[in-house]
Amino acid sequence: MALFKRRGTGKPGEWYYCLKHGTVEEGPECRAADRLGPYDTREEAAHAMETARERETEWREDPRWNDGDGEGERGREG
Repeated sequence: MALFKRRGTGKPGEWYYCLKHGTVEEGPECRAADRLGPYDTREEAAHAMETARERETEWREDPRWNDGDGEGERGREG
């Protein structure tokens, strides 16, 4: 008998995209460092990489984080 019960961190109906396996999972199944989510639907999780790319593009083009040198806040001295 185990002293500690291993519990999952997700719930049925929560969807994740596993970066390690490139698959959609409900639950989750893989460790947190290897997944994106949770998403409300399987479809949203299936498009997780596209969503991440879109958000990264928005961030890179956001004038609050970009001073025009292409490096964002990291390129500023001050």
